Amino acid sequence: MRKFIWLLLPAFLMGCGFTAEPKWAPDEEVSRATYVHEGPKYLSLYTVINLVSGSGAHSGLLVNGSQRVMFDPAGTWWNPRIPERNDVHFGMSPAAVDYYEDYHTRKTYYTVVQTIEVSPEVAEMALREVQAYGAVPKAMCSNSVSTILSRLPGFESMRTSWFPNATMRSFAKLPGVTTRELYDDDDDDNSSLLAGQTQ
Repeated sequence: MRKFIWLLLPAFLMGCGFTAEPKWAPDEEVSRATYVHEGPKYLSLYTVINLVSGSGAHSGLLVNGSQRVMFDPAGTWWNPRIPERNDVHFGMSPAAVDYYEDYHTRKTYYTVVQTIEVSPEVAEMALREVQAYGAVPKAMCSNSVSTILSRLPGFESMRTSWFPNATMRSFAKLPGVTTRELYDDDDDDNSSLLAGQTQ
């Protein structure tokens, strides 16, 4: 079965495209948008799942350290008030997180959010890792997220995977993880939400 999956993988990647889209917001925009969230430091893994097939469609990683950012590798979400540098979105206020969750959650997809508290040192390491990773090609969201997580102290058990559901299952085995599931009846085409966002 594993051999069969690997034979399908090249076709899967070709179908999704394989070109990264580099972006680099100016320093002043990034500094102005910085959002510091009070409370414990944590990482939240986002997994978007097809309601019909159960297959994972996307992985993202919210990092709450000295500032809160969203690593949304090869994602399509954006906010006009939130600067982006190579798939890292700065200024993830509560409203911005709500917009992110609402955009991905719709009548054909639900979102699983898994959160784990980490030390300030691990949170800062995660911030450095997501900012240094670079723009991610299409179809490599889970691979990039799981690669970054596996480099962090306490996350050595994380398996690197191309598949969002596999990354989600691996993350769930970490001690202290809390999980919530998000459902919505928005239309499948949620692109109209992007134009109406305000931070």
